[in-house]
Amino acid sequence: MSPLLSAAVTITLVLYALAMLLALGRVLRGPRAQDRVLALDFLFIVGLLLLLTLAIRYDSSMGFEAALLIALFGFAGSSAMARFLWRGEVVE
Repeated sequence: MSPLLSAAVTITLVLYALAMLLALGRVLRGPRAQDRVLALDFLFIVGLLLLLTLAIRYDSSMGFEAALLIALFGFAGSSAMARFLWRGEVVE
């Protein structure tokens, strides 16, 4: 890996970690449940991007498959939580 790409990946990982800390703060102290769900969904997205960046750094193809699973579980979890907040029940 070139030194420029290595530096870019390192800076990106630090910024993703900072974004995750800020979102975790919103999850813990969000004034409403909707804010917490949105922050949790953001955590899933940033976690997915973090995993993809690590896959690029270590030249691994398994990271892309794991990112696909994280995206699937994040979407399903966000949908279930939104439905619960909207109707009060997850399964009809």
